[in-house]
Amino acid sequence: MEATEIRKLAALEDTHWWYRERRALLARSLRRLAAAGARPGRALDVGAAGGGNTRVLRAHGWRPLALEYSADGAGVARERGLDVIRADARHLPVGSASLGLVVAFDILEHFDEDHLAAAEIRRTLRPGGTALIAVPCDMALWSAHDVAVGHVRRYDRESLRAVVEKAGLVVDELWSWNVLLRPVAAWRRRTSTGSDLGDLHPLVNLGLRTVVTAERYLPVRSLPGVSLMLRAHRPT
Repeated sequence: MEATEIRKLAALEDTHWWYRERRALLARSLRRLAAAGARPGRALDVGAAGGGNTRVLRAHGWRPLALEYSADGAGVARERGLDVIRADARHLPVGSASLGLVVAFDILEHFDEDHLAAAEIRRTLRPGGTALIAVPCDMALWSAHDVAVGHVRRYDRESLRAVVEKAGLVVDELWSWNVLLRPVAAWRRRTSTGSDLGDLHPLVNLGLRTVVTAERYLPVRSLPGVSLMLRAHRPT
């Protein structure tokens, strides 16, 4: 992702409906892990950008390290008081079997060799450790936005499951997100000329946030969405 996009993301992520709900998704996943008996330990936020998700991990008791390739993103994360390192997701500078949790939201789609990044996630997880992964879905939604933010592909369920399982992880759950707004996204992408990141009127932002929040209470996770979410673990 270009430096300008990283800075834009960092400025928007505290208030933008998409980033706020994605952090809420992460928080719910962490609560479910805790309810299942997982004790917070070392965690890695791969592609942390400005560290929005890293802060969620810290708030839930994890000891997170933010990993960001770009100097701008790493700089923002440091400014926010987070532990951060710069590295490539295909070569994680973390010991094998040393982490209880790896979060990789919107990372795999940036690499031709997505299998290498998935394999690194598996290597760094301890047996029984959890991976939380998010990717954009459906090449039918491919647009100038994907080009602007450096995507190589968008996934379907089969291709995402395949790359994760090939890495040696066991998929526990795979679901769609941003389902209700998919028609809006499809229309927007047909006319877009660049990244969708940008300031929104507060009422528009509130309206979109209300719609995407409603998905928490509706049986739509099996329907086509704009993103795919996956939870997996390294087998013991």
